[in-house]
Amino acid sequence: MKNLALMLAGALALGAADLRLGIIGTDTSHVIAFTKVLNDPAAPDHIAGAKIVAFYKGGSPDVESSRTRVDGYANDLKTKWNLEQVDSIGGLCSKVDAILIESVDGRKHFPQVKEAVKCGKPMFIDKPLAATYEDVKEIARVTREAGVKWFSTSSLRWSEIATTMASPEAKSVMTWGPGPEEAHHYLDLSWYAIHPVETLFTMMGPGCVEVSRTSAADGDVVVGKWKDGRIGIVRTGKPYSDYGAVVFGGKKTAQSDPKMKAGYTPMLREIVKFFQTGVVPVPNEVTLEIFAFMDAAQKSKEQGGKPVKVKM
Repeated sequence: MKNLALMLAGALALGAADLRLGIIGTDTSHVIAFTKVLNDPAAPDHIAGAKIVAFYKGGSPDVESSRTRVDGYANDLKTKWNLEQVDSIGGLCSKVDAILIESVDGRKHFPQVKEAVKCGKPMFIDKPLAATYEDVKEIARVTREAGVKWFSTSSLRWSEIATTMASPEAKSVMTWGPGPEEAHHYLDLSWYAIHPVETLFTMMGPGCVEVSRTSAADGDVVVGKWKDGRIGIVRTGKPYSDYGAVVFGGKKTAQSDPKMKAGYTPMLREIVKFFQTGVVPVPNEVTLEIFAFMDAAQKSKEQGGKPVKVKM
């Protein structure tokens, strides 16, 4: 139902029970971390208003990080957190008010969304949203046609780097972060480099028109040109690196402090608020541009670093 989230918000205002959330995909550590924050009132970062009550295991046998973790996390959710396991996405529908798509394999998200929209419930889709830009556009299409609200984001959107360093005076911004890749994801930046990419877009805003990418064994540099002339740069570290940013503001340059905090809790607050109010915290159009940016970067890599236009 299109107005489900708003109706739920009214119910909560009247003192109704917490929102019931359901998980799709138990092959990421996020499912344990999220459950602890939402379901454990004793947790120091506990968020009230929603609890995870059920899950569908899912899994991808051809992805090592899924194959080796999906059963263990599912067992923890069932035995340590007393969540109900269901055998299908359809079986989740009547048990929950909103859905968290958590499958670590972005290829699974579009087919899972196609099933989940039949529930008519709002959904959060964790990273990587998809393995291709084409799937992202299809997710946007099927949810729009079904009248189901959704959003997807990296938790780094609410990191101290992104929230405290953005400046209207910035002429250019450079972000960096880990860049491990997963062979089954055509958009290799979507697997983990989505974090510094999302940080860049949080600080720069949308409007990128052209991208070029230079690749090396220890990391890649992606350079985006914005329509107003600003330059945004992402540096990935392979296999891993820390996170950071530099903001160039004419005569002034600011660099992030390595001690700046990042975590899941600020993002989870936004997820719960979204489920309560129906107000999307990250517009779908912005998410589509982020993936158009990564798609252009992938094509630039394939063409030896040639600049590629961002196509929405």
